[in-house]
Amino acid sequence: MAQTLNILILVAIAAVTVTLGFGIYALYRGGEFGRSHSNKLMRLRIVLQATAIALLAVAAFISGRLG
Repeated sequence: MAQTLNILILVAIAAVTVTLGFGIYALYRGGEFGRSHSNKLMRLRIVLQATAIALLAVAAFISGRLG
C-alpha cells in the first residue's frame, strides 16, 4: 500500500510540474493560444496540486498509524 501511494505521489507531482510548464509556456506565447489555454492550464494545476497535497496527507496519516 505504501509503495503504491509513493508512486501516486510522484505521478501527481510530475503532473503538476508538466502542467505548470505548459501553463507558463502558454502565458509566454500569448496570442490566441495563450488566451484560450493559459487560464485552463493554471486551473488544472491547482486541482492537481490539491490532489498531490491530499495524497501527501494520506501518506502521512498512514505512516503515523503504521510507524
